[in-house]
Parts: sequence; C-alpha cells; structure tokens
Amino acid sequence: MTITSISVLGGGAWGTALAQTCARAGRDVTLWEFDAGNAEHLASQRESRFLPGVKLESAIKITRALAEAARAEAILLVVPAQAMRSVVAQTMAANTPVITCAKGIEHGTQKFMTEIIAECAPNAVPAILSGPSFAADVARGLPTAVTIAAADANVAEALAQAMNSGTFRPYHSTDVRGVEVGGAVKNVLAIASGIVTGRGLGASASAALTTRGFAELVRFGKAYGARSETMTGLSGLGDLILTCSSPQSRNFSFGVALGKGVKPDGKLAEGAFTAPVLLEMARAKNIEMPISAAIAAVLTSEMSVDQAIESLLTRPIKSEQ
Repeated sequence: MTITSISVLGGGAWGTALAQTCARAGRDVTLWEFDAGNAEHLASQRESRFLPGVKLESAIKITRALAEAARAEAILLVVPAQAMRSVVAQTMAANTPVITCAKGIEHGTQKFMTEIIAECAPNAVPAILSGPSFAADVARGLPTAVTIAAADANVAEALAQAMNSGTFRPYHSTDVRGVEVGGAVKNVLAIASGIVTGRGLGASASAALTTRGFAELVRFGKAYGARSETMTGLSGLGDLILTCSSPQSRNFSFGVALGKGVKPDGKLAEGAFTAPVLLEMARAKNIEMPISAAIAAVLTSEMSVDQAIESLLTRPIKSEQ
C-alpha cells in the first residue's frame, strides 16, 4: 500500500504543522479549513496565523471544499474531539484511512475518536496519530517522534511511511485503543501538573504528580484493553512527560492559570472536556483515579484548588502500585 496524496482537515496550528510535514515527505497535500477568513489568509499569505514566521510548503493546496479534500488517499482529521462527529459525518471516505489527531473522549457517548469514525464513516479505515509533539516544533522541522496506530498493521505501516519526513518520525502500531487512552488521559493529568506549577508547590511535587498520574493512566488503559508497551511508549509516557512539563501545552497552561487563581485565557484545553467523561468511565469499571477525580471536581467547582490538593495529600498511606 503506497500513499501519495494526503488531506488535512483543520487549518489550525496542529493541522498546518501536519500539512507541512506531509508535504516535506513528498506527498500531495490538501489543507481544508472551515473558517473562510483563515482559509483566505492561508491561501494568500502562505503562512498560518497560529505559526508566525513559518511559510507553507509549495505542495500544500488550500481548500474550503470538503468533497475535494475527501478525494485524497489518506485523511488526517485535525479538529477538536467534541467536533469530531460533525466533521466525520460530512467526510464520505470509502476504503480510505481516516486518521484522528484529536486526543479526547466524546461526551455523552463515552466513545473514543476511532469509534466515532467507524460509526459515522463505516466505509473508512479508522486510525490515530498521537505522541509527544508540539505544532511549532513540527512546523519548523524540529525532530519529533509519534505513533500511528491502525487495526491493520499494513495500513499503520503505510501511513507511517507516508508521513516520514526525516525529522518527523512516525512509529506504527496496531494498538489503537492504547494510543487513544494515552492521548486522552494525559491531557487531564497535564492540567493537574499545571496546577502544581501555578501553585508553586515545587519540582518534587511535580515529579510525584506526573508519576502517580502515569499509574492512573496505566490502570485505566489496562481496564480498557490497552497494551502495557503502548502506555510506556511515545503515545503514553512520552506524551505525558512533554505535556506535563511545558507551557506550550494548552492543558498545562490551563492548569497553571487555575493554580494561580486566575481565569484561563480561553484557549482550547481538551483535558477540561475529557475530565468528566474520563471519571465516568473510570467509575464504571471501579478504576481508582484520585488525581483525575480531583481535577474533575475543580473544573465543576465542587472543590477549590486547595481542597483538591488537600484531598490528595490526606489520602491513606498505602503501598506503591
């Protein structure tokens, strides 16, 4: 299976960055953007509003016609998790790999992103791309490694080969659920890590939070069918380390604002949407996730930040698991 043309649905920072790397990999790239103003800016200025100073590769074609974008041999869905269903429903892809690049779980249905693709585009081939990556780094061609997973190993490998630009190195996997779990859970934990930093609790507390958070990720992943090696890989531990340690992460920055007692700046933080549904799913399988539960309580104002911290520090002493 050889992929020569790729469409990217979503002209934000991450979508533009992925379009850049696909073009550098030698593919014919179509970048679809819903917003007319942003689409016009991308087409006329050949530069993203969200990535100033990064010029678009000449191989990237800008369009607002979804039908045109859907004709590619592979489609990257780079839209927010809670908007995934509405976009997929309009993407009539037949026997085409459709790769979600969103990290979250749908409210109400408790469905992962590839499940939404399978439901809304039954003739498509669901896949997922995730891992420790910031749009600005990828757009500028800095070294980055991610995971691409699909149920069919041949599809996963073909997608990894198609997107390999040298500095952007995809590893392939068939553990779709494991990659999805890592991306969804780490966003919630990144908010917690940001709160620790914003509250000035120190590097020791930050390391403890990330480590115990990873234990929650592993428990959740095992309960929902993820493989251990995936959770300790790029899309699990790797992404968690990156997201819990840098202000480039929207989720981490969101948490920093909460920790400082100020209103977050309004940028999309997927973890804020994922936290309540993650907690519902954990409770359904009796999975202990105290950090995630504390974040969900803070986001719904059931607890203050200080109360959430106290609730974690006063938990019974137990063996490390």
